[in-house]
Amino acid sequence: MTENAIEIAADSALLVIDVQKGFDDASFWGPRDNPDAEENIAALMDAWRETGRPVVLVRHASRPGSVLAPDRPGHAFKDCVEDRRGQEALLVTKTVNSAFYGTPDLAGWLDANGVRQLVVAGIQTNMCVETTARMAGNLGYEVLVPLDATHTFDLEGPDGLSLTAGELAAATAVNLQGGGFARVVTTARLLEAAAAVRTP
Repeated sequence: MTENAIEIAADSALLVIDVQKGFDDASFWGPRDNPDAEENIAALMDAWRETGRPVVLVRHASRPGSVLAPDRPGHAFKDCVEDRRGQEALLVTKTVNSAFYGTPDLAGWLDANGVRQLVVAGIQTNMCVETTARMAGNLGYEVLVPLDATHTFDLEGPDGLSLTAGELAAATAVNLQGGGFARVVTTARLLEAAAAVRTP
């Protein structure tokens, strides 16, 4: 086995973070990157389902008035996820960035089921995906992040500093892998590796 080989555990959990219709509102969020994100997320969900691995869906419930608020159409999952619903192992609802601060308790479920490897995909790359991956790494899970199965939006910071969505995604990749939180990979490599089962 080469140093860069990917092994996917038989019980590896795919976390699909906040793939909700509210993120399609360009007038609210601004320019995005990676138009292939949804297609790649769908491919991962299909692969995990076909190989009997658990899929965890995470949905953000924002404050009233937000496009992601529970009473708004944007709270619903995008079609690429909704069309694949019904066989998820767990549905987590959260109000903050990390899926580990949601209901029901994600870490409790993972530990009860002996899951130690996570694949984290979804929206936004530098927000809820990165935060969840960082926490997972801190908690001792093996974390894989297919960057091309995520996307984000341009963002303005202090003193007029702004970064494009692509720049933010690149920073997330460096933060996660360079910081030792997770391994950044591609969807294609995960799909190939998912065909081979590793003993948990």
